[in-house]
Amino acid sequence: MITLKSKRELEIMRTASRIVAEVLEELRPCCKAGVTTRDLDRIAEGKTLAAGAQPAFKGYRGFPRSLCTSINHEVVHGVPGIRVLKEGDIVGLDFGVVYQSYYGDAAITVPIGNIGPEVQQLLRVTEECLYLGIEQMVPGNHLADISRAIQTHAESHGYSLVREFGGHGIGRRLHEDPMVLNYVVNGRGVKLKPGLVLAIEPMVNLGTEQVRILADGWTVITMDGKPSAHFEHTIAITDSGPEILTKVA
Repeated sequence: MITLKSKRELEIMRTASRIVAEVLEELRPCCKAGVTTRDLDRIAEGKTLAAGAQPAFKGYRGFPRSLCTSINHEVVHGVPGIRVLKEGDIVGLDFGVVYQSYYGDAAITVPIGNIGPEVQQLLRVTEECLYLGIEQMVPGNHLADISRAIQTHAESHGYSLVREFGGHGIGRRLHEDPMVLNYVVNGRGVKLKPGLVLAIEPMVNLGTEQVRILADGWTVITMDGKPSAHFEHTIAITDSGPEILTKVA
């Protein structure tokens, strides 16, 4: 069931989402060679609790940490641990909080030191896909308009889109209807209306679209071992267009 948020609900979601954005911005400079993904997880959890919120992912369907850390060919849902970041890696940071019973959710992919031009372009194009999708979030458009913008831009650069995972509605639950695919299927999908809040999150692969889940039951990797990038925002549709909630003012 798709729910439209009231002005009061949006105010709470703005706060939840701002906390997410601030935590991710604080994590950026911490992403450097020699740091473990568990170090990043501890920072994220500490900042969240200090802001009066709770980590959204910890315990969600049994996930053991507060932050998802996905390195290089890991697409999403990587579990923080003892792994040390190295020069030339990329790491996807996917993070969410719950504040006064409402959720915010966002993701960035961060380079560790210098990365090659091929991977630099992958990150740039993936983030462009996110913002092109957001541009379509205006009243009267449909879900497929978001999907088409993302797919067209990614595939025009020769990249593939992960099909098993996608964006979603968000509010009193982390994952609400509707699911937001990063590629077009038959039909236009639901019409976009003010009050609808969506988490848009293109996951773009340098190689094949095919993925698999590791033995930990969480970490999704590309089948060919090539890099994957992931960017996400929580966005509210308003009368005047999209409002990105997970953005530091």
